[in-house]
Amino acid sequence: MDPENITKEAVLITGGGGYFGFRLGCALCKKGVSVILFDVGKLIQAVPEGVKFVEGDVCHLSEVEKALRDVICVFHIASYGMSGREQLNRKLIEDVNVRGTENVIQACRKAGVSRLVYTSTYNVVFGGQVIKNGDESLPYFPVHLHPDHYSRTKSLAEMKVLEANGTELGEGKGVLRTCALRPAGIYGPGEQRHLPRIVSYLERGFFKFLYGDPHSLVEFVHVDNLVQAHILASEALKATNQHRAAGQAYFISDGRPVNNFEFFRPLAEGLGYRFPTLRLPLTLVYFFAFITEMVHTLVGPLYNFQPLLTRAEVYKTGITHYFSMEKARKELGYAPEQFSLNEVVEWFKSRGHGRKLRNYTVKDLIRDGGLVLLLAALVLSWLPTAIAMSV
Repeated sequence: MDPENITKEAVLITGGGGYFGFRLGCALCKKGVSVILFDVGKLIQAVPEGVKFVEGDVCHLSEVEKALRDVICVFHIASYGMSGREQLNRKLIEDVNVRGTENVIQACRKAGVSRLVYTSTYNVVFGGQVIKNGDESLPYFPVHLHPDHYSRTKSLAEMKVLEANGTELGEGKGVLRTCALRPAGIYGPGEQRHLPRIVSYLERGFFKFLYGDPHSLVEFVHVDNLVQAHILASEALKATNQHRAAGQAYFISDGRPVNNFEFFRPLAEGLGYRFPTLRLPLTLVYFFAFITEMVHTLVGPLYNFQPLLTRAEVYKTGITHYFSMEKARKELGYAPEQFSLNEVVEWFKSRGHGRKLRNYTVKDLIRDGGLVLLLAALVLSWLPTAIAMSV
């Protein structure tokens, strides 16, 4: 970090009330940066001294413009529809991810913000195909072929951010420099989106099977590594660093491809749950996710239930896709630290999670019987399709 400039900076983080945004804000504050957390909902956590919270919505241009006064760098993290039932709310996904990003770009140009770091996703190039050690030369996955609306809109938003690089700022204040970071799945103690859902499935007895090739590999990124990458990216947009990140995209992960289910084994076993051994075909689970989405479309307006899995989640967790960190290492100086799930396990234990010994109840019998019947019905309806595909 540049010690002469950093204390003079004010940065704004959209989605600053979320897990990663708040963590990034705290890290920047410790480095002497004036931080504004911008989010649509009020903060649950206490705001550290030196951090300001502004309630606002990226979907409202005037609110974004007002929050950007005297800001020199924006970290645009706010998004919607990453997982679960959120993935099925197409309108809100479009509003936040595409129009919200357009508002951030427009507000940056008007306010004279010189740097914009966009938090993208692996999904802009991945849509269910196998990718081994891919790099940033890979083309965008065709937007009309994405299995989920979140990935499609994140692709469109990233394109808009990178296209805005080099555009003129208002009142002759120079040009806007932009870059995009494409992280893998985020984990760490206190993560509130994916890990609680997994623990919920463990506690409710839903984690009964695995699926896909046991040798398939995916990637994850610890929240602190992702924080490091964002700070490095903002520095690499500066003139003192020859704007070397301007107009560029970077894959960000821990750099350790691993089977999705093996990655979560320490969490399940650390909380006292038996790790399943039954493995189902990926196509069967994808078919189940498809049926679930169709049911949600029909009954969602009356009962907005949480799908066990969506089609996009089946792809992300069951099909090999991992990427090289070489570009991020070379151009940003990114050096990921190595973490384990031990701190995550301890975090959940400290909040009362973990298997409690108890007797097998009638409720357990009904649940397990229902799961068996559902699986049998799915297999019977899926077999004709599977046979037809193999002929």
